[in-house]
Amino acid sequence: MTSPTGFRYRRLLLKLSGEALVGKAGYGIDVDVVMRLCRDMKEAVEAGAEIAVVIGGGNIFRGLAGAAKGMDRATADYMGMLATVMNALALHNGLERLDVPARVMSAIPMPTVCESFVRSKALHHLSCRRIVIFAAGTGNPFFTTDTTAALRAIEMDCTALAKATQVDGVYSDDPRKNPKAQRYETLTYGEVLSRDLRVMDGAAIALARDNKLPVVVFSIEEPGNLLKVLRGEARATVIQDRP
Repeated sequence: MTSPTGFRYRRLLLKLSGEALVGKAGYGIDVDVVMRLCRDMKEAVEAGAEIAVVIGGGNIFRGLAGAAKGMDRATADYMGMLATVMNALALHNGLERLDVPARVMSAIPMPTVCESFVRSKALHHLSCRRIVIFAAGTGNPFFTTDTTAALRAIEMDCTALAKATQVDGVYSDDPRKNPKAQRYETLTYGEVLSRDLRVMDGAAIALARDNKLPVVVFSIEEPGNLLKVLRGEARATVIQDRP
């Protein structure tokens, strides 16, 4: 294993959306996509990084969508949290297949399935170079997995939060629909909020701002890009206070 020299971010929280696991199927979990993501994480850990992951559940169930159709919001959010556990187990299985040590830790206790989240245990796993996959959000309704990612990154003393998307940074509009959309190399937390750029929800950005946590928005579609993020070499948008 190489030493983590040359890293801009040695301990990183990777935020994956549930949709990142879909692939071309349009719904559910594409095993080939899971394995590609796991190979990226393996490459990062073998290079000397410490990786934590927060995964969404939108590929299976989204609480806001359920609430919009008349379901009780809290109930819908709990269902969404359970969807994130399914995704976390899929990632864990992929990592095991690659012989990468990993642990799933859930904010909702389910001891027959995975470990319950305990901060000291999670920090120990990271220090032992195990990938820690945080599931079930914060364990509370009305909080998004974006907010969970910011919270866990701060709790785990991460040097940055990497938000994985399908495009190579933050744009003024969807670049897949608007070819004239402006791409930003850097942004401050205040600019993200004032321009309503919606790369993450407002609570997550505010939490990152208050704790001086850099947010790196990058494309997960390019294999090997996670290691480039760790080294500060990826084409990405960095959100932080300017010096």
